[in-house]
Amino acid sequence: MATNPTYTISDLAREFDLTTRAIRFYEDMGLLQPQREGPGGRNRVYTSRDRTRLKLTLRAKRLGLSLTEAKDIIDMYDSPRDTGPQLRKFLAVLADHRRQLEEQMADLVANLDEVKTHEKEARALLGKIEKKA
Repeated sequence: MATNPTYTISDLAREFDLTTRAIRFYEDMGLLQPQREGPGGRNRVYTSRDRTRLKLTLRAKRLGLSLTEAKDIIDMYDSPRDTGPQLRKFLAVLADHRRQLEEQMADLVANLDEVKTHEKEARALLGKIEKKA
């Protein structure tokens, strides 16, 4: 009979290039729920489910979602309910995040245009000064 693979905190830290402290933080946030073994429950034992949840958490972070948003979405996939509401929630979160990114991009473009204007003005002034010299 095949057993489900388990992972230590060090295994996951190595695989995902994270610190063990980061993994413990995700555990504190409720994203991971390892079993505890050994004296006083000191050893964390992570399941394939925890590994998948960590992978999804990191993907959500790359998308710029907050850990709370990531947890809400990941928790929905753990429930046996219909996937329609889950997908609608995911789309709503993504749409909100896209809107935030578009606003940030517009701000960056405006800022970049302002920098270019100042550069042009400074070059023109420098050109005038160098002509006089």
